[in-house]
Amino acid sequence: MATAKLPPAVVGWREMVSLPDLAGARIPAKIDTGARTSSLHATDIERFDRGGQRWVRFILDLGQGRNEAVTCEVPRADRRIITSSNGESQDRFIIRTQLVLGEHTFRAEFSLADRSDMKFPILIGRTALRSRFLVDPGRSWLQSPKHERKQLKSQG
Repeated sequence: MATAKLPPAVVGWREMVSLPDLAGARIPAKIDTGARTSSLHATDIERFDRGGQRWVRFILDLGQGRNEAVTCEVPRADRRIITSSNGESQDRFIIRTQLVLGEHTFRAEFSLADRSDMKFPILIGRTALRSRFLVDPGRSWLQSPKHERKQLKSQG
């Protein structure tokens, strides 16, 4: 007997996420169906070789005084030309890492970019969302625990 497939979870236009392989903190992320690839705020990005494999090292800064910046080292998955929302094309490193959104944990691809001028250090694009989530653009924090929502509201 086949089991029925569960409908996708509903997310708001912003949600709290975690990247357990990179940092222990929960991070606010913008959900963006206009972006194909997810993006992660990274600075001081450098490529290096380890054991004959290409790796990338970067500083993950969650911003807004949430936590100390963390130096991350991960195998590099790819390098691509990414076109940003303002139409500029950039050559970016792409990594794959665990993403936790609500009760869903899965591997997702992230381009590494300086997002210091953006409100959210993480952008979740449609490739990560596909077949897992539906987006309600009029709501926020649908997959985020209530205590985190209260903290975010108090921060403005």
